[in-house]
Formats: sequence, C-alpha cells, structure tokens
Amino acid sequence: FFQKTLTAVKNWFTLFGWSKGQNPISIPYSLRRDVCKVQMTSSQEKVFKQNLGKDTKTVYDMLFHLSGQLLPGVTSSQLLPLDPVERMLQLHRQHSALLAFLKSQGAYLPHVMPEFLLEPDDYKKWIKVQTVVKVDVKTSDIFSNKHLFILEDSIFETMSKRAWTDVLLQVYKVFVLPRVSSRSITDLFSLESVQNMPRIKSEPLSSNIYSPYERTILTWLNKHYEKNRRTVWKDCQKGEVPPMRWIVNFDRDLLDGLVLAAQLAAYCPYLIATHFVRMYTTPRTPEHFLHNCLILVNAMHAVGLAIGIKV
Repeated sequence: FFQKTLTAVKNWFTLFGWSKGQNPISIPYSLRRDVCKVQMTSSQEKVFKQNLGKDTKTVYDMLFHLSGQLLPGVTSSQLLPLDPVERMLQLHRQHSALLAFLKSQGAYLPHVMPEFLLEPDDYKKWIKVQTVVKVDVKTSDIFSNKHLFILEDSIFETMSKRAWTDVLLQVYKVFVLPRVSSRSITDLFSLESVQNMPRIKSEPLSSNIYSPYERTILTWLNKHYEKNRRTVWKDCQKGEVPPMRWIVNFDRDLLDGLVLAAQLAAYCPYLIATHFVRMYTTPRTPEHFLHNCLILVNAMHAVGLAIGIKV
C-alpha cells in the first residue's frame, strides 16, 4: 500500500509539481540531494553556495510554484557553511522551517522530525552532535536530547522515505486540494433522487480525518454515484442496478470501481456501452473487484487519463 502511494505521489509531483514542465523526482533521494547540492563560491571564501542552476530544482522551488510563497528564512542563494557540522545544522534549521511553514498552512505532520529529511550522513552527524554534552548556554536548545531517535541505517532510510512521502502528501492537501471550487456545493444535493441521502458536513471541525476540501470531493462522489447508477447500469450484463450507498471514505467505498465509474460516466457517457455495462454491480469476490477495476483502468486509458494508473 505504501509503495503504491509513494509511486502515485512521485508521478504527480514529477508531472505537475514544478514550473516549466516535468521534473523527475525520486523519493527521498533527489529531494534530499537537491536541497544539499553545493559548490565552492570562491577559493578564499569558507562557505558553500547552493548550486541552483538551470537544471537543478529544489523542494523550495516546488513549494513556490504550488503556493506562490517563499519559505521564510530560505532563499535560492542560501549560503551553507563549509564546516560539515555547521552545514548539517543549517540544513536541519531549513527543514525545521519547512515543516513549521507547512503546519502553519494546515499540514498535519507531528510524526515528521527535521532530521528525518536529512541525508544519511548528515543524520549520523546530527545524532553524534546530539549525544555530546554541551556547556555553552547559547547552544543548549540546539543540542537538546529531547525526542532523539537513534535509527539504524536501513530503518532510517525507511523512515526518511515515509517522511518525505508524507510531506508531499500534505503539500498536496494544503496547496492543491483548496483549489477545488465549493461554489456549487449547496446545489450538489438538489436532485430529487439524492435529497434523502445523509449529508457530509463541510465545517472545518466536523471531521478529524478529512479536510473541508476532501469532504467536498466526497459530496461530489455521492452526488454523481446516486445520480448515475441507474443510468450507467440499467442494461448491465452482470447483475442488477447497484444499490444506493453513502460514500464516506476514499479507500473501502471505492474498492469495487463502481463509484469511480459513475463519476467517469458523468463526463464521458459514451464509455457506458463500451466498458461499464460489463462490470459486476454487486461484486463479492476479489476476482469481481479486479474485473471491475481492470474495466475502469481500460476506460481511463481510452480517454487519456492513464497517468500512473495500475491495478
């Protein structure tokens, strides 16, 4: 499940996360590496400067493209100290600023520590520094041992991959999902056929799982499924018209492919006769679910919506 999520995140941000076209990324390797790319600015100067050439894009460029905001305290000409430890500490501060910025925008990342976003070698330096007792009062906060996680190499890589994936998912949630228009949300249940269905509340505090924008999408899914289920499957070959259902999540309620097929049929009704009539309307076995999802994927391919779609 996590690997499929990572693949979907990587594909979306590769295609749409950057200005001026696609920018292939790997999670977490390119995200960690590109933030840390440096070059000597002068043989006399004891500082390194980030190499932000034409072909180098960082997570900060991606944030600016998606949000229109610069990360507070971090610029494209950020200077990094020559000393490896000082350089690592500055990168840690930048990652801390990144997480604080995302949280201020509504991201939920309590489990992601700044050190999880570092390169493995920098993480080792961070652990080494944290375990050294410091006397200097001015640096006591920096070297506090509070919430210190000492991870083995393989565990750190797993944690770093998960941390970067979750960061990108939250970036999508706070900067992309809000673009979903809610202007017509009050009209979504105006049809007589859906007036008796339970409502999904859009108030910010009505759910501790889904944001208002995600609940808007759930409302949209409910509306189109109930509106189209009788039309799409009135001539179905493998069962009767599917029953009414209340769609309240993005995993279990979408597993059989019927809800997503109803959405696609709302915009591409010509796919009904060629694809959707062959779906199981009351699937009960894994084979039935797979059959439906294969038909749905083929339908998406037919209309050019084949961006990283796998079953």
